[in-house]
Amino acid sequence: MNYSLVTGASSGIGLEISRLLAKDKNNLILVSRNEDELLKLKKELEDSYKVQVHIISKDLADHNSALDIYNEISNLGFVVENLINNAGFGSFGRFNEIDTLIDISMIDVNIRTLTYLTKLFLPDMIKNKKGKILNIASTAAFFPGPYMTVYYATKAFVLSLSEALASELAGTGVTVSVLCPGPTKTAFQSKAKMKKSQFVKFGVMEASTVALCGYRGMLKGKKVIVPGVLNKFLINIIRFLPRSIVTSMAKTTQNID
Repeated sequence: MNYSLVTGASSGIGLEISRLLAKDKNNLILVSRNEDELLKLKKELEDSYKVQVHIISKDLADHNSALDIYNEISNLGFVVENLINNAGFGSFGRFNEIDTLIDISMIDVNIRTLTYLTKLFLPDMIKNKKGKILNIASTAAFFPGPYMTVYYATKAFVLSLSEALASELAGTGVTVSVLCPGPTKTAFQSKAKMKKSQFVKFGVMEASTVALCGYRGMLKGKKVIVPGVLNKFLINIIRFLPRSIVTSMAKTTQNID
């Protein structure tokens, strides 16, 4: 039986994409640390859309998490047709003052586990000549981000990986898309302690709007998806500016002092 796997499914963009998938009658595997929220979402989606929902409560910062998820799904005989690598988090502050373990965990979740899950599920997609992968990056992927140094760098990795992999897989029946939203109304800002940042006040979008844009783009096999007119304008304009100016602009918007 075919399933769509969504990480970070209990809130924000992941939650909204899960709803869109269920509405289109996709059976789901939902992954998050928050088991209580996963159970609520499982009931909501099964009752509303009559789909099968399997939940996995897992901390994706754990180095064994990706393999554990893959083994559990394989043992159940589920086939993952769509992989949505949504889970991720950020930190805000001066690089030398942020707890090292927080940044290392961020790299584990935003890069390591995303890459590992893709490595694990991609071979079967290629074999079946069918599959869609949607990785969630950010507009942060397009430029350096002082005071969110590691977060911006992780999203640049996700963007680069996704674009390169999409090119490799051309003609296989498997597509790779990367969603690059700007500031979005989710729990991300509070978890990253970004109350002082002016960046989050610039063109903030609803998670449901961002999710719909990403979902439609994934279905079409679009490689890079940037939701919102302001975000598209930002991405286009910085291509023509010196990197030093772009970095200074990002630093000013963070307003750490």
